[in-house]
Amino acid sequence: MAEAEIEEANPRAAKKPRVRPPQTFRHFKPETQGGGKAMVRLCQSDLIRGVVQVVKKGEGDNNLHMHTGMDTVWFVIRGRVKFYGENDVVMGEFGPGEGILMPRNNAYWFAAEGEEDLELLQVAAFDREVRNERVDLEDQRFEVGTAEYFDGRTG
Repeated sequence: MAEAEIEEANPRAAKKPRVRPPQTFRHFKPETQGGGKAMVRLCQSDLIRGVVQVVKKGEGDNNLHMHTGMDTVWFVIRGRVKFYGENDVVMGEFGPGEGILMPRNNAYWFAAEGEEDLELLQVAAFDREVRNERVDLEDQRFEVGTAEYFDGRTG
């Protein structure tokens, strides 16, 4: 197949890929100044992002919302979390080593459960063909922009 035919069939196949360097990181539970949520940024590319959310029970719970261009894997490192859908239907309760895949355009919210702080790995993948927006379907319980951010990158 000629190069022009390849490009016509799949325009991305003919483009020279941009090579990004590998990224190294480590997770640590940060010492926070208060508030209900902290974020440890681990890594990010144009397609994927890794963050650990540290959530205090009852203080960092989020509201019913969805993302238009982002699929997310949620994986519990420490603590417990309960995920809810529309009308507060329970999607699942998860502990260490457990989690859930939340495809884009699914409405959800979650809350820390139990007595210890929740450490929740969030691995988000982005659809480059769709603008990703957070769509709040209820009033925010925790103001999204107020979380403390920490850098877990080591390289």
